[in-house]
Amino acid sequence: MTTLSTHAASMIPVARPFIGVEEEQAVVEALRSGWVTQGPRVAKFENAFSDYIGCGHSVAVSSCTTALHLALIALGVGSGDEVICPSLSFIATANCIRHVGATPVFCDIDLVTYNLDPSEIVGLITPRTKAILVVHQIGLPAEMNTILAIAKEYGLAVVEDAACAIGSEYEGSLIGRPLGTLACFSFHPRKILTTGEGGMITTNDPLLAEKLRKLRQHAMSLSDVVRHNAKQVATETYDEVGYNFRMTDMQAAMGLVQLDRLPDFLQRRRHLAARYNEALNSLSWLEVPFVPSNCRHNYQSYMVRLVDASAEKRDAVMQQMLEKNISTRRAIMAIHREVPYRLERWEKSLSKTNKVTDTALILPLFHDMTEADQDYIIETLYTAAR
Repeated sequence: MTTLSTHAASMIPVARPFIGVEEEQAVVEALRSGWVTQGPRVAKFENAFSDYIGCGHSVAVSSCTTALHLALIALGVGSGDEVICPSLSFIATANCIRHVGATPVFCDIDLVTYNLDPSEIVGLITPRTKAILVVHQIGLPAEMNTILAIAKEYGLAVVEDAACAIGSEYEGSLIGRPLGTLACFSFHPRKILTTGEGGMITTNDPLLAEKLRKLRQHAMSLSDVVRHNAKQVATETYDEVGYNFRMTDMQAAMGLVQLDRLPDFLQRRRHLAARYNEALNSLSWLEVPFVPSNCRHNYQSYMVRLVDASAEKRDAVMQQMLEKNISTRRAIMAIHREVPYRLERWEKSLSKTNKVTDTALILPLFHDMTEADQDYIIETLYTAAR
């Protein structure tokens, strides 16, 4: 390991996308093709994504937020309905529920996995409950078998917020196959596979896939590709209210290259996470990520939690690391503490969510992070927490 006297020469970021010459060339080719919006490269990316995941259909969209929005619409969730979801998640999880006129009902988490605690779900189900929105938190799969059994018993749809879960596995299968009705992925720059912005919806239901493809493009009856290749004049119709949630061909071109890189991305992240685990596991005041035996983590983020600490102590550790040129981030946010969702009932009923969001932090982890940088991060963390 490096010594603490050796200060990092420049700031070590929490995350950094890996983008090479191949991605640049792919985007340039898309630009020069003359087809820059949703077109043949998007279709190719969708097919390649389905082949990788092992699902029947993939529908590319502009972000994971719009993916979740469309998923709920396609399942008929709307005004007056309730959707059970975690508060411990990025705010988009709840926003997409509000976007369709429904109400998010926050469920507390398992303090070990940071995912929805299935034992808390049944008590939140009411006659208005229409769906469960499950988040595979920071890439660790939720306990889907139990959640799916509850959903089946109460006649609820299950949507998987797999924004962080590309390459993660549950019961030997990749997340996104999907286990629920629909799964939604993000390609934001903080994610392992990035297209700058962008998202994907996976499903095994051909009718849902067809509906999603229409809704993402203003509910147009004929796609641009179909009209472009038509041998006779073709005029589209718009039979319902749709949305402009398309992915561009430049993004898809980049995504195809990134998808080829994904096995290397996952291998490297798991290697670095194992090094973190080995170095930090013996610290009694720190909890490293727990991975159930039926899951395989992709380590989208590497999050640790200070045991029996306070938010002030956690923030002090983060500040000390920042002063050593190491960027960290607070733990996953608690949505119920943000103004649009702030209700007294949530602060009282989500004790485990509150504990995690107050005492956990995310350490740097990205593809081209060196082991020397990681050793420096580990030694600085040791010192900061004394």
